[in-house]
Amino acid sequence: MLGFYVVFGAMICFICYAGTEETIRFFAFVDIHIRYSIVKVKLYFLKQKIKRQLSKDLGDYSKLIKELKDDQR
Repeated sequence: MLGFYVVFGAMICFICYAGTEETIRFFAFVDIHIRYSIVKVKLYFLKQKIKRQLSKDLGDYSKLIKELKDDQR
């Protein structure tokens, strides 16, 4: 219950200090920033997954390229 009062009080202070329009812009900015951070974390894990997959497949592709060069000679 204390958390509710703290958040509600902070919102009232924001509105009193900056006005309703600027308060809405501030919360929109925070929302977009949080969503962007989540996307960055997902991209980091996707990047790690792709690196692991490419490093695993690199040996197979090297052998295939070597075989193709030998067949062309």
